[in-house]
Amino acid sequence: MINAYQPPETSRLIYYNRYIDNIVYQIMGKSKGLLFVLGFLFLSEVAKAADTTRYRDQLFADVKITSNINYDTNPTDAKAYLADIYQPAGDQANNRPLIIWMHGGAFKFGSKDAKSIKLWCNTFARRGYVCAAINYRLSKKNPLLHHDELLKGCYNGMIDAKKAIQYFRENASKYGIDPERIILAGNSSGGMIAVQTAFVSNAGFVKTAALAPESEGAQSNDLPHIAAVVNLWGAIFNRDWLKNAGVPIVCILGDKDGIVPPKHRNNSLFGGIDIHTTADSIHLTNELKVYQGYSHELEKHFNPFFMPHDGTEQRWLDAGEFIAAFLYKNVILSKIN
Repeated sequence: MINAYQPPETSRLIYYNRYIDNIVYQIMGKSKGLLFVLGFLFLSEVAKAADTTRYRDQLFADVKITSNINYDTNPTDAKAYLADIYQPAGDQANNRPLIIWMHGGAFKFGSKDAKSIKLWCNTFARRGYVCAAINYRLSKKNPLLHHDELLKGCYNGMIDAKKAIQYFRENASKYGIDPERIILAGNSSGGMIAVQTAFVSNAGFVKTAALAPESEGAQSNDLPHIAAVVNLWGAIFNRDWLKNAGVPIVCILGDKDGIVPPKHRNNSLFGGIDIHTTADSIHLTNELKVYQGYSHELEKHFNPFFMPHDGTEQRWLDAGEFIAAFLYKNVILSKIN
C-alpha cells in the first residue's frame, strides 16, 4: 500500500492557496478573453451606429402612415387624386426631402397600394425621407395596344404629378418637407411619368405627341423644379428632352425586360440604357444599375397577374439601397455643400 504524501499544516495551507490561485487565474484568464470579445462586439456596434447616416441608412424603426389625403382641391375623379403619406415615426426634423412615388400598370391598372410602392415608401421613410404614394388618372382605353392612348395616359399622369408637386409645396410646413428637394420616383409607367415630368414641359410634350392643343395645361412651357428622378424600368419618348433640365437621374432595370426594353427598338420608347448613354454624352449626372437575367419588375419571368416571387422583393430592396446611395450623394450632400 502506498500512502499519499500529507504535507504539514502550514505547507498544506500554502498548497491549497496556490491551488485556489491557479483556479482563479484560469477563470480570470477566460473571463478576460470573454470580456475582450464582449468589448470588441460592443465597440463594433458603436462603430456601426456611428457610421449609420440619415437618408442613406434605415435609422427609424417605425413609420407613420396618413392615408387617402386629397392632393387636388377640385378633383374630377376623387379616387385618382388620393395619396398616402409615409413619415418616420417620432421624427422631429423639418425640411426633409420628399419622394413622390408613382405606381406602374401601363397607365391603365394599379394604385398607390402596389406592393413595391409600399415597400419603397416604408424603407425610405425609415431612412428619414417623407414619401408620398400617389394615385393618378388611369386610361379607360388600352394604352398598350394604341400608341396615341399611351401618350395621352402619360400626359395625364404628368399633369397629376405636377398637381401633387404643387400640393406638397403649398403644404411643406404641414409635412415638414423641404419644397426645394422634391424627388420624383416610379416604376414602369410611374417611372415614365417621373422622367417626362422632370424633363419636358406640357407644351413640349403636346407638340411632340401631337395631342390636342386644348389639352389641360397644354400651353405651359414651365418645368417644375425637381431635385432628382428615380426611374425604375421606365422610359423617355425623346432623348433630346434630357437636355432641358440638369436633374440627376438614376435608372434601374432588368436586361431581359420585354415590356419596356432597356434599349430603343421599333417603337417610340427609349429605355434606361438609352437614358444612361445620352445622359453621359451631355454630362448629366446619372447612374445605371442593370440586373442581368431579369425581366420587367426585376422578375425572372414577368407576369402581371401573379404576385412577385423568386426573390423579387429582395431585388426591390437591393435596388432601394442603390437608389438611397445615389440620392444621398446627389441630393443630400449637394444641399450640404
